Order: sequence, then C-alpha cells, then structure tokens
Amino acid sequence: MTVLLSDERAQLLHRGVGDPVLHRYLDSIQVAPGFAFPEEIIGNNGVGTVLATRRPAFVTGREHFTDQLGGTACAGAPVRDPLSGQIIGVFDLTGLSSHADSSMLTVALEAARGIEQRLLQRVTSRERALLQAFHEARRRTMANEGVGASVPATKPLDRHDQRILEESAAALISSGRTGLAEVRLPRGRTAVLLCRPVTSSCGVTGFAVEAALPAGVLRRLAPAAPEAASPVAVPCRRPAVVTTPQMATPAPAGPPAQPSACTGPWLLAVGEPGIGRLAVRARERLGLLYDAGACVGTTLDVTRTAEELTEVAVPRFADFAAVDLPVAVLLGEEPIRVDGPLRRAAITGVHEGSYLRAAGDLITYTASTPQARSLMSEEPVLEPELAKAAGWVAQDPVRGEKILDAGVHSLITVPMLARGTVLGVVSFYRSQHQEPFEEDDLSLAEELVARAALCIDNARRFTREHAVALALQRSLLPRGLPTQHAVEAAHRYLPARSGVGGDWFDVIPLSGARVALVVGDVVGHGLHAAATMGRLRTAVHNFSSLDLAVDEVLTQLDDLVGQLHLDQEEAETGSREETGSHELIGASCLYAVYDPTTRCCTLARAGHPPPALVLPDGTVEYLELPAGPPLGLGGQPFETAEVEVPEGSLLVLYTDGLIKHVGNRDVELGLDRLRRVLAHRGRTPEQTCRVLDALLPAHPADDIAVLVARTKALDAGQVATWEVPAEPAVVSRIRAEAIARLTQWGLEELVFTTELTVSELVTNAIRYGAEPITLRLLRDRTLICEVSDGSSTSPHLRRARTTDEGGRGLYMVAQLVQRWGTRYGAHGKVIWTEQPLTLL
Repeated sequence: MTVLLSDERAQLLHRGVGDPVLHRYLDSIQVAPGFAFPEEIIGNNGVGTVLATRRPAFVTGREHFTDQLGGTACAGAPVRDPLSGQIIGVFDLTGLSSHADSSMLTVALEAARGIEQRLLQRVTSRERALLQAFHEARRRTMANEGVGASVPATKPLDRHDQRILEESAAALISSGRTGLAEVRLPRGRTAVLLCRPVTSSCGVTGFAVEAALPAGVLRRLAPAAPEAASPVAVPCRRPAVVTTPQMATPAPAGPPAQPSACTGPWLLAVGEPGIGRLAVRARERLGLLYDAGACVGTTLDVTRTAEELTEVAVPRFADFAAVDLPVAVLLGEEPIRVDGPLRRAAITGVHEGSYLRAAGDLITYTASTPQARSLMSEEPVLEPELAKAAGWVAQDPVRGEKILDAGVHSLITVPMLARGTVLGVVSFYRSQHQEPFEEDDLSLAEELVARAALCIDNARRFTREHAVALALQRSLLPRGLPTQHAVEAAHRYLPARSGVGGDWFDVIPLSGARVALVVGDVVGHGLHAAATMGRLRTAVHNFSSLDLAVDEVLTQLDDLVGQLHLDQEEAETGSREETGSHELIGASCLYAVYDPTTRCCTLARAGHPPPALVLPDGTVEYLELPAGPPLGLGGQPFETAEVEVPEGSLLVLYTDGLIKHVGNRDVELGLDRLRRVLAHRGRTPEQTCRVLDALLPAHPADDIAVLVARTKALDAGQVATWEVPAEPAVVSRIRAEAIARLTQWGLEELVFTTELTVSELVTNAIRYGAEPITLRLLRDRTLICEVSDGSSTSPHLRRARTTDEGGRGLYMVAQLVQRWGTRYGAHGKVIWTEQPLTLL
C-alpha cells in the first residue's frame, strides 16, 4: 500500500510508498506530490471523488475513469477542520488492484479521524474550551426544542463562497461585537452571519460565528422585526434552526436582518477578539502573498513584472509602490553595480498628485536616503514617520515637501535580491492608510519583493538569452537581397511569440543569369533551431555555388541533416540517459531555380508546402510538385518539376506558419484563403508582402517566412547563340561573329578578353568535348560567355610547366574574367565565364 495525502484542491501533498514495485508503477503514471486529482478533470478516483461527493469513497480497477489508474485500488476519506467542519484534505490508501480489500476504507477513515484529532491538538486550549462550550449550548438547545436530524441539510457552498464567509467571520470575531451581518455572495446571493458570545467553563469569553442560508437558491433577505431571541444555528453535521433564550443576542439598533426559512447552519469559526484580529491580519497577508504568487511573473518581461508587483501591493498593503532597476537589468544584462542611476520601471498609486517620480525617470539616490541605505546593506529599511527622515528629504527637499503635503507619511524600502545579485530597490509608501508601517510589515514586504525578484531575474535572463538568440538569428538571416536581374523580390520574416525560430529564405544568383529561390523551416524554436538554420543556409549557398541540380541540392541537404542528427545523438548520449529526452533535428525546404532566358523554373520540395504562382492576369495556382520527405529521413529520392513561367508572374514561397495562421491550423482552409488574398493583378512583390502583413498577428504561434519574386525575361536582343561544328577551322569564324555582336552591343572594351575566352573555350570543346557544341553570349548585368558540349569531362585549372606545350589557355582566361565555372546538365556540361560590362 501507499499513503496519499492531498489538500482541498485535490493536489497531492505527500506520498509514502513501501513497495518498490508499487513505487515504480506510481512514478510511471505520475502519481507524485504536486499532481492534482480533481474529479472534473481526472474522473473517478480515490481523492477527487471524495472531495466531489464530500464522503468516503472506494474506487478500484475499471471504476477509475482513466485507464492509467485502472491498475490500482483506492480508498479515500475526507479530513475535516475540527473547528469549521469543512473538508481540508483527503487521506487515501492506494494499492494494486490485485490487493484490493474493503477493509482499506475502514483504515482510511480511522486515519482521517486521527489526523483531525491531531489538528484539534494544535488549536489553543482556550479555543478548544470555547468550542466545547458552543457544542454544549447546542446540545441543550436541541434537547429543549426536540429538533432531530430530519431537517434537510443546506446545499453545500463552493470554495469561493466558503472563503468569503470565513473572512467575514474572522472580521466579526475581531470586532468583539455580537449581532447579525449580511454577506453578499456571487451571482446575487446573500447569507446572514450570526455572531454571538460563548463562555467556557473556565471563564474564557469568545465568539462563535454561524452562517444562516435560506432554502434553495440564496437570495437577498429583507429586514424583519426584532424578536426576543435571535436565531442560532447548530453545526453543519446535525443541521437545524433553533432558538436559544438563555444565549440570546441583544438586538442591535434598527431592525436586524435575519434568516427566513433557514434549512441549514454552518459553523464558521470560534475564537477570541484579540486572536481574531491577528487572524484577520494573517489572513490578509496570506491572501496578499497568494495573489502575488498568482499575479506576479505572468510574463517574461522585466517591466511588466515590476508593474505586476506594484499592482498587487496597492492598495492592500501600500498606497504607492515603486520599483527602481538599473538600466542593465531592463536590457537583460547582469547588473555590475546599483549605486548609479536607476530607472523607475513601475509605479502604482491610489491617486494622482503624489509628486513621486514617474515611470521611466532616472533617479540617483544619495547615500542618506532609505533606498541607498537599503541597497548598500541589502536589508529593508523602515521609516514609520517619513517627515522625520531627514536623509529622505535631502534627496530633493522641494519635491520631498510636496510629497509630505500630499499625505505620504510612511515608507518601507526593500532591496530586490535574487540568486545573490542585487537587482534594484522597491519602495512602499502609505498616505490614505492611517496606520504607519510597523516592524511586522517588514517581513511581508520582504516576502513580496523576494517573490517578485525571482520573477524579474528570470525575465532578465530570458531577455538576455532572447536578445542573444535574436542577434544570432539576424546574423544568420540575409540582411538584404543580392543584386540580380532575373527576378524582383521582396520578403517578410515574422518570429513566433516564443522567440527565435528556424525559418529562413534566400535569393542566390547563379551562373547564366539564373537565380535560386529558397525557403526552409527547421523544426523547433530557440538557439538550437537558429544554429541549425544557419548551417543549412550556408550549405545551400555552397551547393548552389557548385551549380548542382535542384534535386541534388536537396539530397545533399538531406544527408547533412542526417549527419547532424547522428552527431547530436553521440554528443547527448549521457544527458539523454539522465533526462530521458532528446530533441530531434528535422527541416523542410523548397528550392527553385529560375532561368530568365528560357522563362523555365525548376522546383523540388522536401516536406514543404507548395509554392503559389500568381499569373499576370491575377489567376492563382499552386504548383503541382512531387511531395518529397522532410530533410533528415534519408533513403528517398527527390523529384523535380519544370514550369514555364510567363514574364511578370509572381512566385510566392512561404513556410507553413503562414497557412496555419490564416487557416486556423486547417491547411486546406489556409491555402484557400491565401489564394483569395493573392488573386489580384498588377501588384509588386512589396505590395504583396504588405497585403500579407495585414493577415498576420504581431506574435504568431509559429515562425512565418515569405519570399515573393516577380519574374523577368531577357530580351532576344540580349542573347546570341551559335551552333559550333566540331571542326577547328570554324573557331576563327565564331570568334569574328562574337566580336561583331559585342560591337553591336557597344561593348568594344571587352573585345580582347572575349576574343581570347571564346577562342580558348570553343577550341577546348572541339578538342576534348563531344557534339553538340554551342556558344552563347548573354548581355545581363555582366557579359556571360557559355560554351556547352555533350561531354561530362571538365577542364581543370593548373599552372603549366615551362616544358609544356599547352595548358596555359584556361589559366589566362581565369586571370582575365571575373568568374568562371562548370555546371552539368542531363546531356553534358557548360563552361561559363562572367565579365563586368565596363573595365576599370
């Protein structure tokens, strides 16, 4: 068996296991401290069912709602507060279903009663005496009136209602007055609290508070005429409404509100006024700390976290609260020193006109101020009477007098410490609170600031890491698009709200006036995804510079991602054994090459959504591409598709974050909506990106990268082509015709270099290549000379020796042109050179 103890919210507080097998089984189904078992979420179980039904429960095997708990047998019993009778927890015995026994429930009930007795022992002897006196008076009343247990019980209240009634009861006890009080509950309901004195046999005088609840739905009670005796309710375990003449409450001034047709009572609290006042203050402080834990640190933003601290403290603890932080903390950096200027990150007050420094102001505290002393000593400083704090006034005498005239009279300053680092200082002021801060308030202020300091330090660290990751990502993404004449391009990149991602895009100029368009997406977010994206983007550039075919580029990327995955597995073997987790590496990519001379676009994709083609008339179609597997899976070939693209068309490449957003994660719906948005004629790529901007949120759930390219085409007058017979005698004729075309283009400056280049490349193709042989000149942003032949052998640049008869021609060409290279096709190779249109 294992012993489970939970609180009133079904959250597990303790687990005691003796059997190692059961221990491992409970770990496997996450039954551990911190896990919650509410019935509305988990279904039938030995904890949540007890709290839902408010009675013991025995659940075994398939009676559990979830299959994970189906192998266990659970016996749970409620643990009640000995004073209020409310359920404050559950004691549960759990074992394997094979060990199920009905006597488990008996053991659980006895243990729950033992816990209640231990709780009662923690109550002071004076309060126990008062409680005993109350129960004796109740028994006498029941005996005199003959009221049995047949009176129907009151409908149980929810947790929020109980908290409101308990707070009101503590306030009544602390006031030390008898009488009736009306308490408003949510949804327009009303309850009446009866506070009356009780005296123990030893002479201790205190007060007992009960809640009288009208039958059915709680409603607002109308005032009734005073009677000789006030109604007194008995504890909730034997509900009844009785009158106690010997313990009557004096009628208050005016007609009191009293319950009508009450069907059940609720004993809320018993205590003395002095203890009640302490209880009220303790409850208020605990409530403030609870709210601070829930409300402070909801975001990983330093400024917002500081604002949340001030909003929690005002007006419940202070009338004004201000947080001052070094600028380094606001930027996410490690604060080296805090004796310099501080930036007021947040300030909240009950009203305007306090003359305190506003948010955003830079403040340099002098050594005599409480804030400076607090920072130097790393201890809180209390100034109960601010008017007598000379050091505080010395900071700014004129402003200080105005602050005092505005009613500010008390101050607590607390240094903000987290993980041994001073992050700033927090100041709490009181003006409308008549009571000055006391020594007891220091501990509460310290606790509030300590909780907020951890949240601010976490936010600071996140800000720093986020800034580093963004800087890395920006350095890896293209800062601008390169110069080329094949397409007019525009792009957008929108990071996810979670931070840095692995989406990227690229426009890469290729040989022969062609251009490569790339969009990719790495799985995951964070530095790891950004670093992987940078490696893949660099690899794409390298593979493109080699003039590899489209499908071959994706194949090489697939091998690279697979190798990265293997490297990571080897590096993280130890950590994975410890943590049991491993982050997979995966990516998708779309790679396209557009040739402006033929208006042909060759595309292939690896697990990526298809690109959209917007024709000049505004028609939108998604290109039918073979759906290759995502990068990193390996073993599958990638297939290409060739599409003839009319001049002036738009090619729209994007990552899946775009269609998932606009389609609310329905891919088909996202594609349809994107089609409607793109269906417009005459838009430029930048205008198209602006239209897409209107569809996107400020912080999407996933990264979004969009690349829009409008295609261009080379005019026929910019291209010259010659079919070259495999005869050495034609070289001079081809060379002369090429020179004539350069003269026609007005490029006489390039005649000498081009003549040498054409002569060398054509001669090599005739001597070492195979037919067909073609010479092509392209007049683009550079002069491109291409010689193609049917052979796959490639020339190699080498330095000829003095005794060699040949081997110098290609070396001279390489020295004269700007770039040269070789690319292979399905039917041979192309040797190309590029020259600037003007010589320096």
